[in-house]
Amino acid sequence: MDRQALSVSELNQYVKTLMDRDAMLSSVSVRGELSNYKIYPSGHHYFTLKDSESSLRCVMFRSSAAKLRFRPENGMSVTVSGRVSVYLRDGAYQLTCTSIMPEGQGDLQVAFEQLKQKLSEEGLFDPAHKKKLPPFPGRIAIITSSAGAAVHDMIRILGHRWPMTKLLLLPVRVQGVEAPPEIAGAIRYANEFQIADLIITGRGGGSMEDLWAFNDERVARAIYASQIPVISAVGHEPDVTISDYVADRRASTPSNAAEIAVPDWREMRELLEGYGIRSRQAVEKELRTLSQRLEALQSKRVLRDPSVYLDNRRMDLDRMRDRLLSAQERALANKRQRFVGLGASLDAMSPLRVLSRGYTVTSSLSGDPVRHVADLNPGDRVRVRFYDGAADCRVETVQEGV
Repeated sequence: MDRQALSVSELNQYVKTLMDRDAMLSSVSVRGELSNYKIYPSGHHYFTLKDSESSLRCVMFRSSAAKLRFRPENGMSVTVSGRVSVYLRDGAYQLTCTSIMPEGQGDLQVAFEQLKQKLSEEGLFDPAHKKKLPPFPGRIAIITSSAGAAVHDMIRILGHRWPMTKLLLLPVRVQGVEAPPEIAGAIRYANEFQIADLIITGRGGGSMEDLWAFNDERVARAIYASQIPVISAVGHEPDVTISDYVADRRASTPSNAAEIAVPDWREMRELLEGYGIRSRQAVEKELRTLSQRLEALQSKRVLRDPSVYLDNRRMDLDRMRDRLLSAQERALANKRQRFVGLGASLDAMSPLRVLSRGYTVTSSLSGDPVRHVADLNPGDRVRVRFYDGAADCRVETVQEGV
């Protein structure tokens, strides 16, 4: 007798029921590599988990995905936990995930490194953006838990070192899902109303999970946007959070933050006393120098008998006058000698000197020189100049080439 045929839906439902009843498949962990990771607008995550030989379809619904501390990426080796079931519509089995854990390191460490890289690339850690701390803050806002030991340590140290500073406590939760928005909100509040010259935010030590509020992106961006300088004081010396990278100054502990925030009034008193001693020493040294100068001036003869000074100046004036006169006479003698030399040179080139040797110069009666015999005609009147005078003559004949 033939069995009654099942519909596709009935068969898929039967297989799903079998798988849902399997205790092992209801809670299983699978190790593999993420591939085709997609996040839909609904908030559900769909991806494939694969190894060298096989692949497995996976889904993580929004309620579980909201608990992820890090951002899953393709190629990441992970261990996925959840239950295996059948997707009735496609008749394919899939792993419905409740958690994803990176291989080799915890999800918190991966989330820390991812956020650190992201904010670093955006420039939130740039030293150029960090503000200088005020040397003598009048008001300090402390953003931390009011119940922790850290706040009491900071208040005690701040009051001991610099009691002139007014302290304002903005109590917030420093652990749990409510902590990041409260811390970020307190930082924004302090800036909006400018209630302080300096902000200290942080908490005492704990596990990475305990300190996670200070690795939150909202807190990091609130610190970066703060116009008031911020000191981050989270945990102990080895603990480093995202807030430490963004803040204007990192303190190794909350107590160290209090020491960084204000000077010690005793050290300032010693410093001022040292300035006072050095000032007095400088004044005394200057007075001694001036006293020595005064004594030296008192011993000078010119102050005891000013006429001596005047007599010396008169002699200096006479010597200077003699030097000026001698220099003037030498200058005149040099110029006179040069004048004579120039006169002799000019006389040597004078036409009169040539005429004295028996030569004459012929010109027309109007004074135009006669340079060529062709310029003359018989009967022309000319003037012949001699060394000691001139004679007006008439041309009788003209002879060329003689």
